Amino acid sequence: MLRSLHMKLVMILVLLILSLMMVVGAFLINSVTAFYLEDFYSQMSDVFQNPVLYHDLTTPSDEEENGARQLERVLDAYAGELGVDNRNRKLYILDSNGVPLVSPDGEGGKLEYTENLVFALGTGLKTNEAGDESNLALDYMDVAIPIHRGGEGYIIYILDNKATSNDLTDQMLVLIIEALVFGLVISVLLSFLLSKTMVTPIQKLTEGAMRMAEGDFSRKIEVPSQDEIGVLTDAFNDMSAQLRDTLRQVENERNKLDTLFLHMTDGVVAFSRTGRVIHSNPAAARMLRRSIGPDTTYEELFGGIAPLEQALCAPDHLEEELRVRDSFFQLLMAPFNRGRAGEGALAVLHDVTEQRKNEEMRREFVANVSHELRTPLTNIRSYAETLTESAGEMPPDMEKKFLGVILNESDRMTHIVQDLLTLSRFDSERGELKLARFSFEDAVQDIYNAVYMDAQKHSHTLTLEMEPGMPKILADRERILQVMMNIVSNSIKYTPDGGHIDIYAGRKRDRVWMVVDDDGIGIPEEDRPRIFERFYRVDKARSRQSGGTGLGLSIAKEIVDRHQGRITLLDKDGPGLAIRLELNIEGPGDGK
Repeated sequence: MLRSLHMKLVMILVLLILSLMMVVGAFLINSVTAFYLEDFYSQMSDVFQNPVLYHDLTTPSDEEENGARQLERVLDAYAGELGVDNRNRKLYILDSNGVPLVSPDGEGGKLEYTENLVFALGTGLKTNEAGDESNLALDYMDVAIPIHRGGEGYIIYILDNKATSNDLTDQMLVLIIEALVFGLVISVLLSFLLSKTMVTPIQKLTEGAMRMAEGDFSRKIEVPSQDEIGVLTDAFNDMSAQLRDTLRQVENERNKLDTLFLHMTDGVVAFSRTGRVIHSNPAAARMLRRSIGPDTTYEELFGGIAPLEQALCAPDHLEEELRVRDSFFQLLMAPFNRGRAGEGALAVLHDVTEQRKNEEMRREFVANVSHELRTPLTNIRSYAETLTESAGEMPPDMEKKFLGVILNESDRMTHIVQDLLTLSRFDSERGELKLARFSFEDAVQDIYNAVYMDAQKHSHTLTLEMEPGMPKILADRERILQVMMNIVSNSIKYTPDGGHIDIYAGRKRDRVWMVVDDDGIGIPEEDRPRIFERFYRVDKARSRQSGGTGLGLSIAKEIVDRHQGRITLLDKDGPGLAIRLELNIEGPGDGK
């Protein structure tokens, strides 16, 4: 209870009043005692400096027998002025040896020798000096005056027991105590009122601060006073409002960062200095293909790539590459909170699998293009050199055969270049589609008619089944015919003579479809994911014999993707291959 500010203020005011009254009481009591002491000596001085009295005291009569008694009679006339009442203030007359000659009734001649009396008996009688030293600490007042009378030395000694002063002091002390009690009661009441006035706003501020600590900024503190506490309250309310706005902004920013952190494609893992995981996002666990929790350590995740100390002491950042199964990741590690005890390291994983695949495909593409162009160029050069060296000597039918080979190889190079230009236009977004309405049923029929003779040459059985009443579609007719021709031509080309090729077509909701099913050589399961890659061929030797470049299905995939359709390999029982083509009836959504 004494720890509260309210009680502390009350105790301070009570102690202040108590201390003040004690100081004032002590001052008054000392002042009264000093006043009586000064009044005593002033009274004695005024009386004994009277020339008449001094003459009467020092001049003996002619027939005087007892000087002490004569001094007593003289002093009795001045008893009122001296204040001698023989109760509180007594008169003594002593001889030069200090023997009391005149004493108050009932004293029996007994007397305590004080400093003033001793001084008067010794030095005072010789120098005619009185013993009148004052002392507030003594419980009496006295004065010893040496008198020479008729050749004899006497000491007039007046002793006051301070009874009057003590009585007044006691009364004043009682008065002071009463005033102190009354003042304490008033001070306690006033201190309660004053402390309540001061503490109540502070209590409101305390309650407001506690609400702020709990996150409640909704209520303002109402203090009507205009003093310093009122100014403090207004400042507190302003601070609360600004803190609320600041926390809202911080919360919004934190939510943004949390959302970004949780949904970013790059993986992020933060480690403490000891190597424990502080934080991680779902992308990191997905990339590393393992769960990441508070007990996961740096050594478990990246210990085999770079030690933690190296990451913590890196001046900028470390860059490494990490491979997880068939995925490649760029690993960036950098320290944070440099120079502090709580420092750690941050690891960022960036998926570069596609870049690595693209680089590999680019290398393969350059190698395949070089190889595909080098073969016909080599053949053309060889036959041309043979014709040049044997000009006029070679039989005409042989020359015609060689020239035919040169023309075929030139056509092959032309096809390769045309296919490369088509893919280049698609890659540079310049291969715009020429959309128009046309009959999908007629297009399938035209393809069937176009390849029928070629199928007959290979003794293939070519069949066509279409659902009736298929609608017109919005697409680039020439490009779609190119895709259809490529699919059907591949089936004829890679099906051994005497095979079966079936073409089906129909409609499913808002799409039309075509399936080409053959019983040819098919595609091994391990090669299926790469069948639409550029220059990829399952049997390269047989593909070149049949004149393939490995770009047909890549071009078909690009055209179908631009139409927002689908071209897929179907699972089937038995040998051969089945390819399904699907197109939107209303064409691509972006109109391209």
